[in-house]
Amino acid sequence: MKTTLHITGKVFLYVLLTAASLLMAFPLFWMISTSLKSLQEANAPKIVWVPSQILLDAYRNILSDPDFLRSYFNSTFYAALALVGTLISIAAVAYAFGRLEWPGRNLVFFLMLSTMMIPAQALIVPQYVFFHRIGWIGSFNPLIIPGYFAGGAAMIFLLRQAMAQIPKEIDESAFVDGASYVQIWWYLVLPLVKAPLATVATFLFIGYWNNLLGPLIYTQSSDLYTLPVYVAQLYNINSTTQPWPSIMAAAVLTTVPLIIVFFFAQRFILESVVITGLKG
Repeated sequence: MKTTLHITGKVFLYVLLTAASLLMAFPLFWMISTSLKSLQEANAPKIVWVPSQILLDAYRNILSDPDFLRSYFNSTFYAALALVGTLISIAAVAYAFGRLEWPGRNLVFFLMLSTMMIPAQALIVPQYVFFHRIGWIGSFNPLIIPGYFAGGAAMIFLLRQAMAQIPKEIDESAFVDGASYVQIWWYLVLPLVKAPLATVATFLFIGYWNNLLGPLIYTQSSDLYTLPVYVAQLYNINSTTQPWPSIMAAAVLTTVPLIIVFFFAQRFILESVVITGLKG
């Protein structure tokens, strides 16, 4: 009886997970399907689930567009620089909160976490005024440099929790051998939290790559537009016939790097979820 219930429960769970997976994958299917349709099928009154004829014209048009190629380069440049600086600064601050003892540490940590309650929209105007006064509007500086000051309280919290679980005896042994705080952080602590570090890097990359509002507000030049801005501009709000195949083709090409990054990082993401301490 127990065996039958166990099998039935497993089958139900697999069916439920499969249905949820298909539901989550539907937007990707629709995006790819639309990118392969003709303009008439994409704008047809009735839903066309699968194109009657697979067409690659939308991809050819997008890949031959110099604005798309420039946007791809801009997104890669911006995301790479912002990711490296933000990840290093976050890891350093998390080390200070999780491994070092200093007066007021808990209070400062509490104040840092409280910044998560501030809506990002409430900061748009003061940030724009500040960046305008220092002459950063029309460049990538407002998008890249703030992250170098450990932007992202949630990511700091995640890394801090992982670093705090490492036995303090490792630090003490390193101090006896003459290691400095920086050497302990770089050579001992970071390798031991590589899974949470990869998770944070993945989340940061996704956030930077998909960022639409920031580049739209601060770059203010078509030469500096990133991929989300390029895709958004393909939509003509004054037209009744939208170039949906081109829009979806650009969206598919924009999504490819995210899929690749998640494919290689998923093992570290799952590991960071279940990690409870040092591995043997």
